[in-house]
Amino acid sequence: MTREALLAFLRRSKLAIEATVAADGAPQAAVVGFAVSDALELVFDTVEATRKFRNLRADPRIALVIGWDEGITAQIEGIADLPTGAELERIRECYFVAYPDGRDRLAWPGITHVRVRPTWIRYSDFTQQPPRIVELGPEQLA
Repeated sequence: MTREALLAFLRRSKLAIEATVAADGAPQAAVVGFAVSDALELVFDTVEATRKFRNLRADPRIALVIGWDEGITAQIEGIADLPTGAELERIRECYFVAYPDGRDRLAWPGITHVRVRPTWIRYSDFTQQPPRIVELGPEQLA
C-alpha cells in the first residue's frame, strides 16, 4: 500500500466513527466529518463544551474507523492535539477544502479543530479475493 493510495482512499471518504474513552473508562463514539492533510493528519471540528471533547483532552488517544459500509475500511489509532497559530490555520484550510461550510461554523461559540496524528493504521479491502489487509505502524507513517 502506497502513501498515495492511502491518501486517495481517505479523501474519498467523508465520515469517520470517532471512538474515545470517558473518564470513567466507558467507551464513547460519534460520527464526525473529517479531512486529511498531505502529512496524513486527520482533522475534524468540534465544540469545546462537550463532554466528549473534555474526555479527549484528558486522554488524547483516539481511534477512527473509516469506510465501514463499502467493504473497504481503515482503522486508525492516533494522538489528538489542538494546534495553534500557523499550524491551526494550516489544518483549518485543509478542512475547509473538504467542508467549505466549516468556515461558517467558526462563528459558533467554542468551535475548534482537532488534529489526529496516526500511530497505527489497518487498511482492509474485503472486496478483493482473498481480502487484502495491510497494517502500517509508526515507522511507515513517519
